[in-house]
Amino acid sequence: MRIQIDDARQNLSEIDFFTMQEKYNMTKILFVCHGNICRSPMAEYFMKDLVRREGLENEFEIASAATSREEIGNDVYPPARRTLSEHGIACPRRAARQLTRADFDEYDLIIGMDSENERGMRRICGDGDAAKIRLLMDYTDRPGDVADPWYTRDFEATWRDVSDGCRALLKSLK
Repeated sequence: MRIQIDDARQNLSEIDFFTMQEKYNMTKILFVCHGNICRSPMAEYFMKDLVRREGLENEFEIASAATSREEIGNDVYPPARRTLSEHGIACPRRAARQLTRADFDEYDLIIGMDSENERGMRRICGDGDAAKIRLLMDYTDRPGDVADPWYTRDFEATWRDVSDGCRALLKSLK
């Protein structure tokens, strides 16, 4: 009986080791916008879908956060959720959260949606490895800001920016 227990512990230890090793080797991406209810969750869920379709889901950890505290705890804004759904992207319930200094140490890339987000990200995270903080559209051939649907109400324009940016980001990481 003792041998079986020891064998089970050994197998569990090996599983834990490989799980930890896989997680350690993952590229960790955090998308950031002002409130974490529109653009950054759209990027998070589209990028998760994109890497899944490419068979790369075990190589990435993807999340999102806000620079502000305004929407902490709120779910994805319904028109953003609807836009994702119209494009076949699942968007489970979630709670907006604010970017922290610890995120700077945890993630390999912290990707903002616009220059205001970038300033907020640098304010919160400091100026450590400055290359970690980037803008999503800088990966495309049309650098600039991701359209903010909170003000424009044009969620399709945001979708185009997010999908182009995420595709270009993934291409740069392959």
